[in-house]
Amino acid sequence: MRRPSAATLSVLLVAVLLVAAGCRGRAASPAASRPAPSAAETTSGIDALFLAMMVAHTTQTLAIVDAGLDRVTDPQVRTLIAAVRATETDELATMRGWLREAGPSAAAAAARHDHTGHSDAAAGLARLRAAPAAHVDRVLLDVLTAHQRTAAALARAQVTAGTSDRVRDLATRIDRSRTAEVALMAKLGGPPA
Repeated sequence: MRRPSAATLSVLLVAVLLVAAGCRGRAASPAASRPAPSAAETTSGIDALFLAMMVAHTTQTLAIVDAGLDRVTDPQVRTLIAAVRATETDELATMRGWLREAGPSAAAAAARHDHTGHSDAAAGLARLRAAPAAHVDRVLLDVLTAHQRTAAALARAQVTAGTSDRVRDLATRIDRSRTAEVALMAKLGGPPA
C-alpha cells in the first residue's frame, strides 16, 4: 500500500481540524468562550495531533536547513536559514515538552508520526543534497518555501480548531513566521509568495 504524501496528510489534517471545530460548536466570540489559560492546561486530541504533526514537520525543516546551511552562498539566505533553525529548534523543544505533559499516549503518537516518513520532504531533502553548488541557494529556497507553506496551513487550521489556548497561540506564531519566511524567500529569489 502506498503511503500518502505530506501534502495529502496536511489536507486531511486541515479537514479533520475544521470538522472538529464545527463539532465543538464554538460560540460566535471564541475569546469570550475560552477559559483563562492555566499552567497545567489540558491538551485535547486535536491539539496533540497538531503538536505531533508539527514535531515531525519541524524535524524535517531542521534537516533541510542543516543540509543547506554550509552550502548556500548568498549571505541573506544563510542568515534566513540560521534564523529558521534557531526559531524552530526552540519551538520543537516546546512542542515535545507539551506532548510529554499531555501524557504517554500523546508522546507515543508523536513518536509514531515522527517515523512515518514524508515523501515530499524526503524528496526535497534529496533534491537539495544532490544540487550542484551553483544551484543550492535556489533549490533550498524552493524546497523550504513549499515546506513552510505547509507549516503555515497546518497552523491556520489549528488556530481554527484547537482547544488549548497555548497551542493555538503557538499555531498563530507559526503561521505568521512561516508566512513571513515565504514572503522573504520570494524576495531572495524563491518561488512567488
